[in-house]
Amino acid sequence: MKKKFLSIGQILALGAFLIVYIGVVAGCGGTTEESGGSASRSDEATLVAMTESGSHQNPAWSPDGSALLFTRWRSGYNTGAADLFVVTLADLALRTLVSDGSANVNLPGSASTWNGTTDEIVFTSSRDPHDEAYVIGENGARGSATQVTSRPNHVVFEASLSPDAQSIVFESHQVDVEDNGVIFRYKRDGSEGYVPLTPAGMDCRQPVWSPTRDKIVCQCKVGGQFAVFVMKTDGATLTQVTGGAGEMTDPSFSPDGLMVVYSSNEGGLAQANLFVVPVTGGHSTRVTNYSGYDGAPSWSPDGTKIAFESSPSDPDGSAGTKLYIIAALSP
Repeated sequence: MKKKFLSIGQILALGAFLIVYIGVVAGCGGTTEESGGSASRSDEATLVAMTESGSHQNPAWSPDGSALLFTRWRSGYNTGAADLFVVTLADLALRTLVSDGSANVNLPGSASTWNGTTDEIVFTSSRDPHDEAYVIGENGARGSATQVTSRPNHVVFEASLSPDAQSIVFESHQVDVEDNGVIFRYKRDGSEGYVPLTPAGMDCRQPVWSPTRDKIVCQCKVGGQFAVFVMKTDGATLTQVTGGAGEMTDPSFSPDGLMVVYSSNEGGLAQANLFVVPVTGGHSTRVTNYSGYDGAPSWSPDGTKIAFESSPSDPDGSAGTKLYIIAALSP
């Protein structure tokens, strides 16, 4: 039986606001069971208990760490129209940022999604004629998004901003083609054109710019499965940093750029959990301990917490995921 979470009004009426604040913002709540199914958590991840319907995905922290940007798919996991929301963690107040009936999707990765220098948020949208990259101010009015890319025969997915917000990287492939993704870099003033960074046919996706400005992390297929790769911003020295059996996806950087957090079923897990690995490669360390699925992680700006999406089973075809926060591992 699914657990029911109190609305904010009910929580305030019961005088439990302080408990919610500590559990969600400080990330120090006790073990929390996932809503639905029989999966239970064996870690101290805490639910961001929003009442908004739909599938909550791809959390990205605000520059000051007080809020999360996320994608809300209306009809289930990666299904139907998708909107961008911002939730303030102190009181779980929700604000709609983008909602126009198309699929508007942000990428997890925090600083590379929500830029603290320009106060811009980057996302992709399926509005006609096909998916392209857009930016909007963090307090932008609906309809104020500005289109950044324009590729007549190629879609643009999973856009990430450089720290100075002058360039973006993204995954692109031909319209109506579902694989063979290539990572491109594009300077927003158009002065450099669309620069491919990864080889055609390798199928690389989900690029995230490092806060240290000098690297990009992404996932590329090797031997039929995705692994995490790091490269310079010009595409040089594309280097695999994870190995072994299992899918390794959704990578993003720690605030100091020294570690990468990602989602994987490595080690024979039935469902993916979160792991961290040095940006130079080496031994990975498990962050979450859950019999269900954990994915799309983002590190908080102060390095103390990681936000992610979670589901008690394989999210594909499900009603969707919820957002959780867990304490990051100590160095």
